[in-house]
Amino acid sequence: MALASKNSRRSEREFQDLLRRLELALDASQIGVWEHDLRSNEISWDVQMHRLYHSGQRSGPVPTSIWSNAIHPDDRARATQEFNDAIAKRGQYNSEFRIVWPNGEIRYIRSRAHFYVSDEGAPSFIGAEWDVTADVLLNAEAARQREVAEARALALEESTARIEHAAEHDYLTGLPNRRFFDKRIAELAEDESISTLAVLHLDLDEFKQINDSYGHAAGDAVLRAAALRIAAVLPETGMAARIGGDEFVIVLVNFESMDELREIARRVQKRLRKKIRFGHEMLQSGSSIGISWSADRGDTNLLAESDMALYAAKSGGRDRIEFFTQRLKDELMGKRRIAEELKLALTAGEIVPYYQLQFDARTREIVGLEALARWRHKERGILAPADFLKVADEHGLTAEIDASILRHVLRDRREWEQHGFDVPRISVNISGQRLYDPLLISDLEALDIPDNSIVFELIETIFLDDCDDEMMQSVDRIKLMGIEIEIDDFGSGHASLIGLVRLRPTRLKIDRQLVDAIDTSDEQRRVVKSIIEIAKALGVKVIAEGVETERHAATLAKLGCDALQGFALSRPVPAAEIDAKFSALVTS
Repeated sequence: MALASKNSRRSEREFQDLLRRLELALDASQIGVWEHDLRSNEISWDVQMHRLYHSGQRSGPVPTSIWSNAIHPDDRARATQEFNDAIAKRGQYNSEFRIVWPNGEIRYIRSRAHFYVSDEGAPSFIGAEWDVTADVLLNAEAARQREVAEARALALEESTARIEHAAEHDYLTGLPNRRFFDKRIAELAEDESISTLAVLHLDLDEFKQINDSYGHAAGDAVLRAAALRIAAVLPETGMAARIGGDEFVIVLVNFESMDELREIARRVQKRLRKKIRFGHEMLQSGSSIGISWSADRGDTNLLAESDMALYAAKSGGRDRIEFFTQRLKDELMGKRRIAEELKLALTAGEIVPYYQLQFDARTREIVGLEALARWRHKERGILAPADFLKVADEHGLTAEIDASILRHVLRDRREWEQHGFDVPRISVNISGQRLYDPLLISDLEALDIPDNSIVFELIETIFLDDCDDEMMQSVDRIKLMGIEIEIDDFGSGHASLIGLVRLRPTRLKIDRQLVDAIDTSDEQRRVVKSIIEIAKALGVKVIAEGVETERHAATLAKLGCDALQGFALSRPVPAAEIDAKFSALVTS
């Protein structure tokens, strides 16, 4: 008996130790234990349960309402229903819900329980609850971060798509741009379903004038309207792109003939001729179109060829359609070779002035010289302006030629003065392009040009067609530098008294076409006389060029010309020969 009692006490101690360890473990884990007596509908909470719910109590039975009232109103019905379902099934209870502490703080609770029947047959649920707020919030934050990451990924994808679209489309018209066009042409070249491929390269006529006259907003309106009108003409398989400025291209595939291409081009031109309303103004443009096509899918040089055809269309007169041909290519390549040679010639100093003397119409004294550009070509000898100036103008080299000639003239003039010669004024050409150069005035100032030694000749179409405030400012500053202004080719069909009055040149030069028949045509004489009288009324002196005979000279002197220039009096010669003429004058 003593041994049994001793064993019983040891077992009791071990059991109590186990309970204490369990209590310590529950306390450390902050897990609360509860029992719900289904017969009395009472619940028993341990200390940790009261801590979890901030009930203010420590132990003992509590009414079920303390549990249900603590549950968040939005979770209460669900949690109650889940417990009722567990009772009905007499199985496991598993739930998660929010509770609201007396101070209003919300906590997330996880509850687990098993159905249990005591030895006395009393049914109950024994379970445990613990605070999972940290886990829930962590998971919620992780979910939010995932949503943010997914949203950012979607935004990045959309942004990338927008960037790619912007990189391949024109911002103003919405049409594909040059990059997209190049990619598309390369794709078509590899597409075995393509039998024929064509590029229509078009340029808006009068676009620069619209921009200059009405502003860039008007130009933008024209470009947007042009894009819509071009797109409206396209067949279903066609594509239009804006590749820069006022240049558009149309890509066509699987067409049947050149006549079909020409018909599409004509429809485009017809639409682009229609006026465009801009505010109170009606703007009108047009288009020149160059076409290149191929039945060889591997031929991706169509843009360059259509560009050549477009160049020919614009050179031949606006609102034209030109197809690319080998002959056209040879001509354009020839011009480009000349342009490249001309660039090298400018660098090598091969573009030099020849001088033609100008004489007083009455006394025949030398009153001036005109510097005329010549090209000392290594293979072809001396080339006149007709052989290269048009190419120079087309390739933007005219201003550079003007500047080179002026530098040569100033060097020749200094040499002549060093030899003791009294050098009269020297006329040199200046292009309209150069008058718009923002560096022109500073470049001229750097040359240290003596007063009244140099005359700038402007062809009549420059100051009448393009004379705007910017050009007039350049002209006025040139005059302040002691450089006179002279109008060349006056009377060539663009005469404007308003332009002449505005510019106020020192002298004007009557066009050689008017001089040619002056001794045989009464009408020509009357025209020349009228020009001279107008010039005199404005205080402008008159030079006649193209004086080929003595009869020309005599008639012009009688009509009142101040000076004469032409083959009858002096041919253009290099600087060395002018030096000899000055020497002869000094000797005589």
